Amino acid sequence: MANLSYRHFTLGVEEEYMVMDPQTRELKSHEQKIVHEGQKLIKDKVKAEMHQAVVEVGTDICADVDEAFKDVATLRGTISQIAGDLGLWVGASGTHPFSHWESQLITDHVRYSQIVNELQEAARSNLIFGLHVHVGMENNDMAMHIANSARYFLPHVYALSTNSPFWEGRKTGYKSFRTKVFDKFPRTGIPDYFESYEAYERYVNVLIKTNCIDNAKKIWWDLRVHPFFNTVEFRICDVPMTVSETIAIAALFQAICAKLYKLRHQNLNFIMYQRALITENKWRAGRYGIDGSLIDFGKESEVNTRLLIYELLDFVDDVVDDLGSRHMINYITKMMENGTGADRQLKVYEETNNLVSVADYIHDQFLVV
Repeated sequence: MANLSYRHFTLGVEEEYMVMDPQTRELKSHEQKIVHEGQKLIKDKVKAEMHQAVVEVGTDICADVDEAFKDVATLRGTISQIAGDLGLWVGASGTHPFSHWESQLITDHVRYSQIVNELQEAARSNLIFGLHVHVGMENNDMAMHIANSARYFLPHVYALSTNSPFWEGRKTGYKSFRTKVFDKFPRTGIPDYFESYEAYERYVNVLIKTNCIDNAKKIWWDLRVHPFFNTVEFRICDVPMTVSETIAIAALFQAICAKLYKLRHQNLNFIMYQRALITENKWRAGRYGIDGSLIDFGKESEVNTRLLIYELLDFVDDVVDDLGSRHMINYITKMMENGTGADRQLKVYEETNNLVSVADYIHDQFLVV
């Protein structure tokens, strides 16, 4: 086993940021100026999103977590600087604390027009901000195998990322309300198990043939074998507030993939659980974050979520040094001490009883590494 290489488990990180008016702290259209200015400096690493108050960034393909950390920190710094020069603020939270989607403009682009035309209010109200982590794969078959097995761990990592407790000026009672908003879209949530990559391709082809989708990018599951890149893409998480939180989560997804790969090479498999069961855990993670309990399906009992996250850290421990990511994996312990982004937003609200203060806090945390 000593010669097993994890080099192909590269990382790509995409984050969606909110653009705010520094006076009102409301979401504000940047009229794509941030994107236009950004493209002069960082080319296609910055993109427009469906709503004009959103900016999306994506890293290069990173060999390890250190490269990813540097790239995300630089992207946040660049976007923050450009926004500041335009008299705007940026922040990272799964939802804005009080802005209403009804007043937000849709980006004028043929893809977004098609989505809005088809999905109507579900699309217009989809004013949310996520984190997507791509982990490189050696081939499609291994990608499918890893995606099937990794589904089980999605709620655990999602609980750590929860960062959207408010929606349209209300305390929602959820640590992550973002996924509740996104659930209105078709083809979302935990994916099914596919017995092979060919079976997945057949599924996609049926949808294309029957005019459900025009390409596989309109499959918006919490994790997918990417249709164009050689990656498994993890899409379940809220965008975290700080750089270190983002990279710690990316490191954990990478470690899960590497561990499942290692087991496969030992002719071992992780137990496949039904989508319906994993969905129960996802609901709990969204509602309670790291302060609730998840179901341990092996024991058929509820277990404290923090305990299960520590068990997950033990599970991946033997691949972490090979990946060179121990320092970022260790940060997860700190995240559990400090509370998730949602916990910290709620704390600010409890202290101030003011959602503007929450928006200020989101903005202040944006460049914290």
